Amino acid sequence: MTEPLTQSPAAPATDDEPPPSARRHRVRAALRHLPHRLRSLPPWSPLAAGVLVGGLLGAGYGLVATPQYTATSYVVAVPADTSDPASALGFAQAYGRVATQLAVLGDAQMWAHVPVATLERSVRTATSPDAPMVSVTATSADPEEAADMANAVARALTRHAADSADDTHVELRQFARATEPTEASSASAPVTGLVGASAGGLLGGLALLVRPRRTAREPGRAAAAPAVPGPASAADVRGQL
Repeated sequence: MTEPLTQSPAAPATDDEPPPSARRHRVRAALRHLPHRLRSLPPWSPLAAGVLVGGLLGAGYGLVATPQYTATSYVVAVPADTSDPASALGFAQAYGRVATQLAVLGDAQMWAHVPVATLERSVRTATSPDAPMVSVTATSADPEEAADMANAVARALTRHAADSADDTHVELRQFARATEPTEASSASAPVTGLVGASAGGLLGGLALLVRPRRTAREPGRAAAAPAVPGPASAADVRGQL
């Protein structure tokens, strides 16, 4: 005969984790001791924390941000034979202001193959007070697109100037075409990290200035009150007189 198999009751599993009440007690105790620990930190700790946090945030932004590329095209104002050379400088200033207007950008979008809104957002112009020259700068995440936008706006601007050359006696000619940039114009991660560390250090220094100063009094020892002489009696006053 075979004896029936008997199974012993399973031993309760041991749980090494403390109960929720114990965890809450530890958290409350840590929060109670937090102000004391913060006061025990060295005085320069806000400055060091600001530099560290600012550097990490700045470097992280430099790594996550999309690099931007910039391309620039130049056009120059040339006066006619019967025009004053000084007028070319004035018309260059005027063409620099109208280069980003809708009339010019509407023609430029055909050659740039981007919407007018993208040109309005990405193209900037600049003029010189000494030379009759207009610079057209475009910025984009694609280096080829940046060069195409700058050249397209410069081409549209010269065509608009040619339409009114009989009245202004000044024409625009392309001085230098924009080339495809090989390096990003936006700041790299080390540069943004240094900027963030500088900003964090400045905030940490301000925190040091507004931080309450520690007193040299030892804990548990009250300052001795200055001795105040009691009122003299009338008899002692008469004896002194």
